[in-house]
Amino acid sequence: MAGIDETKPFVPLGIAVLTVSDTRTLADDRSGDMLAARIADAGHRLAARAIVPDDKEKIAAQVKAWTLADAIDVVITTGGTGFTGRDVTPEAVEPLFEKRMDGFSAVFHRISYEKIGTSTIQSRATGGVANSTFIFVLPGSPGACRDAWDGILKQQLDYRHMPCNFVEIMPRLDEHLKRG
Repeated sequence: MAGIDETKPFVPLGIAVLTVSDTRTLADDRSGDMLAARIADAGHRLAARAIVPDDKEKIAAQVKAWTLADAIDVVITTGGTGFTGRDVTPEAVEPLFEKRMDGFSAVFHRISYEKIGTSTIQSRATGGVANSTFIFVLPGSPGACRDAWDGILKQQLDYRHMPCNFVEIMPRLDEHLKRG
């Protein structure tokens, strides 16, 4: 059954938060603040935090740089998942994926549907792995970020979560790169 195995140690991760917005600053970034607080409350390290404009190249460059940083295990982006002309975060990040995580989007939408009904289809939340780093692309609303963290990420980023979690497979994310 799902739950926490208290006999296992907690393993803190380095998590980076990227807010994608043309208008937000660190002073008024409610979604980034909420994610940073939840990361700390869970016992993880906020390894980096930044805001970039809705620009595909700048988003991709920041996410890629973080996936190459040894201190960062997970990148969470917030913003730019809608359908307007400036919403380009999935287009910027998905080409970086070595493996796409379709289940993340499916579970996110199930959780979101319970809260906001069919409006959940207006989000293109996605997830994947690049350079042995987990990447999660979330909508820009604090509610959506809260739902993703509380309903999915908090458990999957906890080594003690059973029956399985992302932390336990991290050492094997790059095994496809190993040569005979």
